[in-house]
Amino acid sequence: MGVKAVLAPVAYGAQALLVDDAGRVGLVRHSYKDGWSFPGGGVGRGEPASAALLRELREELGSFRSDPPVLFGLYTRPTGWATNVIALYLLMNAQVEFRPNLEIRAFVFADPLALPPGTGRGTARRLAEFCGKTPPSPYW
Repeated sequence: MGVKAVLAPVAYGAQALLVDDAGRVGLVRHSYKDGWSFPGGGVGRGEPASAALLRELREELGSFRSDPPVLFGLYTRPTGWATNVIALYLLMNAQVEFRPNLEIRAFVFADPLALPPGTGRGTARRLAEFCGKTPPSPYW
């Protein structure tokens, strides 16, 4: 492992922009942080991001169906001395049968132009991009 990897670590995550047949987007409320955000989680070493995403969705949401994930964008976000890299995937025609669990307390399909109060800034920016209200940015 190089010195740079120790001094500037990178965490890799995958998140889902779930869209149902009415054009609403799926948002979750985690037990360990405030606000609404996209479901998803960490990508394991050697694990393809799309496979990690589907694994995380099964763990976080329970039963769901959708079209296959399509990469929407790759984003970066500094967190402390580390950098997070987030692969956001678009999953159309999503259907979710949510069961609350230790990690995810609530799930909602929301109008992407009328987000619930407390929606995270990065999530809101991605949805503004999705709706064509703002140009894409590489920063979360």
